[in-house]
Amino acid sequence: MTVSPNRPARLVDFHCHLDLYKDHAALIAECDRERVATLAVTTTPKAWLRNRELAARSDHVRVALGLHPQLVGDRESELPLLEHYLRDARYVGEIGLDAGPRFYRSFPAQERVFVRILQACADQRGKVLTVHSVRAVGKVLGHVERELPPERSRVVLHWFTGTVAEARRAVALGCYFSVNGEMLRSPKHRQLVAGLPADRLLTETDGPFVEIGGRPVRPRDVAQTVAELAALRGETIEAMEGGILNNLRTLLNEARP
Repeated sequence: MTVSPNRPARLVDFHCHLDLYKDHAALIAECDRERVATLAVTTTPKAWLRNRELAARSDHVRVALGLHPQLVGDRESELPLLEHYLRDARYVGEIGLDAGPRFYRSFPAQERVFVRILQACADQRGKVLTVHSVRAVGKVLGHVERELPPERSRVVLHWFTGTVAEARRAVALGCYFSVNGEMLRSPKHRQLVAGLPADRLLTETDGPFVEIGGRPVRPRDVAQTVAELAALRGETIEAMEGGILNNLRTLLNEARP
């Protein structure tokens, strides 16, 4: 996910499941046309190679190698495959922990997988991780603190819904936060986002799981989130766009091997 000198990115979608859209290939082309720097996350290691192949010629789409915590109960056996591919992957995700009622039975397995991935990223260095933390922010941050020093790889907390104290702890650990439009529907989460450090903010869609106007959100729709963030934080849209792009550049520079 470089910022092309010829067609620089205008927007950032740091967490989108491109392969879950019916028009996957067309959507990659749309990201390039609209100049949206997009991180296409995967939910299983088996999906990574095909996703990477489809995005190989894209200026603005990069693919992350993932093992989604909600799938770990059935897919823990794919962890060695993720470790095999990891050396060739700059971006890692979607990974993390989910302690929601539907997935709590697999929580011990989720922790085993998450710790192994963090350790591998620390060993190999230079990775950028997009991390799920539903009802498990404290556990996620504890594992990051123990296993992944910020000088070895960097964490972006996707759809963060923790407390103000947990947000401060995450900032101290060097984490970034990717914000989507659905987060800004909740007064509680709007207040949390309003207090996050400006230099740790990124934007995301988490499409197609978020909808806008009755349809799945697309990476270009992140422009609306930028506008809402600008209004929330008392900035111009142009300043917010520029700040988010600068944060992306900083993140990528910080996560160099």
